[in-house]
Amino acid sequence: MLVSFDNAIDDAINEKVIALQQAFTADFFTGFIETVPAYSSLAVFYDAVAIRKYHPTETTAFDFVKKHTEQVLSGLVDSVTENEQELITVPVYYNGDDLDEVAGQHKISVEELVHIHSEKIYRVFMIGFQPGFAYMGKLNERIVTPRKKSPRTMVPAGSVGIAGFQTGIYPFSSPGGWQLIGQTPLKIFDKEQTTPCLFKAGDYIKFTSISKEEFEQSNEH
Repeated sequence: MLVSFDNAIDDAINEKVIALQQAFTADFFTGFIETVPAYSSLAVFYDAVAIRKYHPTETTAFDFVKKHTEQVLSGLVDSVTENEQELITVPVYYNGDDLDEVAGQHKISVEELVHIHSEKIYRVFMIGFQPGFAYMGKLNERIVTPRKKSPRTMVPAGSVGIAGFQTGIYPFSSPGGWQLIGQTPLKIFDKEQTTPCLFKAGDYIKFTSISKEEFEQSNEH
């Protein structure tokens, strides 16, 4: 089942999505599997057979989940509590292949582009595309840049890119069309860890500029 609040990239809307996700975690039902948040919607996955077994009077499993969701929504608090929000600092060596081109498009220096990108705190709106790929925003309007017209066949793991109002990090080497402005030495996704993904929806990210030497000394890729 998909619970949609709107069709926009907006902090307040995403707060509602995360608040609903947390409410499901705190008050789950037999047959509940998981929830997956997006920018302005929450996907709810459930086991229809288990629900029908434990709630045979319901017309359908979907009807049960819909009623449960409506009850949760009626008592929903719009914002997550302060201790559930995290600020994660991400070091970046700003050496991306598109750095000069992006700066040129906006008629600013590379140094100014780096400053603008790293001065803001970004919200993680959702995880998608790859395991651990965090869609973050919003970018300062001065550096909003469309995706590349022709995607690269291979983007190195740890690459930091921008696309439209978004910024993000490629956890793995893969094809991709975002404008590459730098690279982080941090490993974004590690399946060997208890919590494999470095980020989750609702976190806050602060990028900090590092030198080539600092990148090479701490590179986890």
